[in-house]
Amino acid sequence: MRWLVLSIALLWAGPVVPEDQFICALGGQAEAGCDDIRARAILNASAEPWRAIGRVNFASRDQRSHCTGVLVSDRLVLTAAHCLYNNARQRWIPAASIRFAAGYQRGEATAVSTVATYRLPPEQDTGAGFNRRADLDWAVLELEAPLGQQVGYLSIADADATDPFVAGYPGLRPHVLSRTETCDPRRVEGGLLLAICPLMKGDSGAPLLGQTSNGLQVVGIVSRVAATPEGITALFLSTSLFDVNAD
Repeated sequence: MRWLVLSIALLWAGPVVPEDQFICALGGQAEAGCDDIRARAILNASAEPWRAIGRVNFASRDQRSHCTGVLVSDRLVLTAAHCLYNNARQRWIPAASIRFAAGYQRGEATAVSTVATYRLPPEQDTGAGFNRRADLDWAVLELEAPLGQQVGYLSIADADATDPFVAGYPGLRPHVLSRTETCDPRRVEGGLLLAICPLMKGDSGAPLLGQTSNGLQVVGIVSRVAATPEGITALFLSTSLFDVNAD
């Protein structure tokens, strides 16, 4: 339990991991952490159900960044709220500047759409900067195009899930979709979950997926990570923390 207490302290006290920094260290052993990320299995992003996962891309004159997102309906994509905040300019990124590339792999995507608008937790005051409170790091993107009709989507878990894992686009391999082995999280407070899992920048917003009686479903999303002596500790937000379809 000692590592769990330490991890909570690091994740709650520290800032959200900036998208221009690599976090792939196991304590001080950076190469070991990076090797674990490189060892993740590469998925065929154009095949079902993986093409429902994609990159959330933003580009401007002074910043290019990406996170991971997952379609959970025809037009709605789950991702992390901090992916939508421009730290350099201290402001939220306009929806029209964000693209979701579903089934992205090596420079090509199965389908792409501009974001029409996005929804944040009510406590995220868009006029007051980014609130780093752990349970507020989620966002729902509404796409201009109903990509889910073309590529499909992964529904929110409606039953207990087994063998959870993450599929995303880590910074070390930003052009291929890869998945972790099982990352079984522990519930630490409310809908917050912690697990040792080989994740880093670029994986933010990626879905934590698990097998349910209704097939593969979304259990949560990646929020932030911290390097601890035991490995890369990831903080997940359970989908129970927010209502995807709320107005």
